[in-house]
Amino acid sequence: MDLVSVRTVRTPSHRDDLALAPGEQPLAGGTWLYSVEQPGTTGLVDLTGLGWPDAERTPDGLRLGATCTLAALLRLTPEPDWRAWPLVDRCVNALLASFKVWNAATVGGNVATALPAGAVTALLVTLDATAVVWTTDGGERRVPVAELVTGPRTTTLAPGEVVRAFDVPVAALRQETGYRRVSLSPHGRTGTLVTARWRATDRVTGTGTDVSATTGADDGAGFVLVVTGGVPRPLVLRWDAVPTAAAVDAALADHDDWYDDPHGSPTWRRGVSRRFAAELVAEAGATGHSGNRRAGGAR
Repeated sequence: MDLVSVRTVRTPSHRDDLALAPGEQPLAGGTWLYSVEQPGTTGLVDLTGLGWPDAERTPDGLRLGATCTLAALLRLTPEPDWRAWPLVDRCVNALLASFKVWNAATVGGNVATALPAGAVTALLVTLDATAVVWTTDGGERRVPVAELVTGPRTTTLAPGEVVRAFDVPVAALRQETGYRRVSLSPHGRTGTLVTARWRATDRVTGTGTDVSATTGADDGAGFVLVVTGGVPRPLVLRWDAVPTAAAVDAALADHDDWYDDPHGSPTWRRGVSRRFAAELVAEAGATGHSGNRRAGGAR
């Protein structure tokens, strides 16, 4: 779509040139920005000229640049012990986008757009990623991706703030993951997407005990369940060990904020999410072993 109100497009090469003027919006891949009318947008600021690396290995895990495209994300080679990596391919494919879109759409754009069906948001929330946000005063702040997205098209980003990167902890990358998705049509928008992450050793022992000595780190939860697509903002539930299916079902039954749009009713989304959650608990080998719900686990 032509953005008829846009009068200027600039490409800063340094952070000092990044300050957004009134009416300016940051531009990365532009796959959403150019898809709908943008009232009040008079200028675009192209972030790709800043030269951010797509990905950087760090002692603590993996840093993904906000301008990393979906295609570049899929091309990354994981470390041998990153058991969670299959979730990357599954979540990117959940977007049902063409290869042309994959080569333009960015990780940061998918999250910052804050659509309920944003599957990259689901991926990063499941992996306990933290967003690195550049603030308008020249500093930065860090916020969990689960807290960055607050609802459809709303985030905690203040005017002029820009997402610089996402830090994914190595402890989460070394864990097992599960994935379930449904839509009302074979190539339809996500009705609900349910993902989970759990300690690989918990699946073997069923003990639910602290296994930080065997994983190299403790991410603070033995089982994490994330619902996106079917809810306005990511729903995150945590247990200290793989829980029973009944415990997970009760937690989802208590949740009353389900998304309502032409891609699914709240009742249907709640029902299928509960079924998917039970399947993921079974996949994690939870039968007969219960974990305690962690305080403040739902967000």
